[in-house]
Amino acid sequence: MYNILVTGANGQLGSEIQKLSLDYPHYTFRFADRTILDLSDLSATEDFFENNRFDVIINCAAYTAVDKAESESDLADALNHRFVSTLAKIAKQHRTKLVHISTDYVYEGKNHRPYTETDPTNPQGVYGKTKCDGEKAILDVSPKNTIILRTSWVYSGYGNNFVKTMLRLGRERDSLGVIFDQVGTPTYAHDLAAAILEVLPLIDNQAPEIYHYSNEGVASWYDFAKAIFELSGVACHVNPITTDQYPTPASRPHYSVLNKSKFKADFSIPIPYWRDSLKSCLKALGEHQ
Repeated sequence: MYNILVTGANGQLGSEIQKLSLDYPHYTFRFADRTILDLSDLSATEDFFENNRFDVIINCAAYTAVDKAESESDLADALNHRFVSTLAKIAKQHRTKLVHISTDYVYEGKNHRPYTETDPTNPQGVYGKTKCDGEKAILDVSPKNTIILRTSWVYSGYGNNFVKTMLRLGRERDSLGVIFDQVGTPTYAHDLAAAILEVLPLIDNQAPEIYHYSNEGVASWYDFAKAIFELSGVACHVNPITTDQYPTPASRPHYSVLNKSKFKADFSIPIPYWRDSLKSCLKALGEHQ
């Protein structure tokens, strides 16, 4: 029996964990959003954990607005770095298992082979830098029974994401331009949530370990959009465009495919192919044809 706290409860991943929690009656869950736990208030965070004890913390909370982070660096740092540092200290003090979600944006994005956990980090924007600083804070504090899970291109039936945006725009327009020179792997938050809940009993390490988790396979955003329209029966033509044709305040990794060999070797959990998971998401949304 675990008493589990899930932060960022109303985000994509937190919402998927809430949905799956019904399948884990031997776990007790508490789902915290900003009304319960103000992540930017570190003193209040410490008070919260003094009054509430947990066996496991799953930290899904983050500042994820990649472009806005360029102009809101203090807020991004507060949520992605300073709060994470406090969380690591609390986990160490209370001997609590900690699962922290990180991102492919910690890498420079110029590789030509899938990134391993030991590849050097070199984030190119504020979002990636603050997430990388959060990782470093955990490694510095070094709580036992802690894992950092880097993932990529997360989508789900909850919140705002690429899949839901494409479905909306695809019905409004005859054609769309979508970037084809950024390559990674779409990750269904439902699969990530299921993997987290399955690995909890297997986490037993003296120092924090970093793992990669995404769905299997490789795609560009163009490929992803084409698959969304194909599988949902939306008649919208997709035109491939380059990154410089769609400028954004924050730069994106051009290549962020993650090598998941370590995760598979240590936990032996099957990882679904990204198109199969997309079908599942569209079916859950009532969009699969």
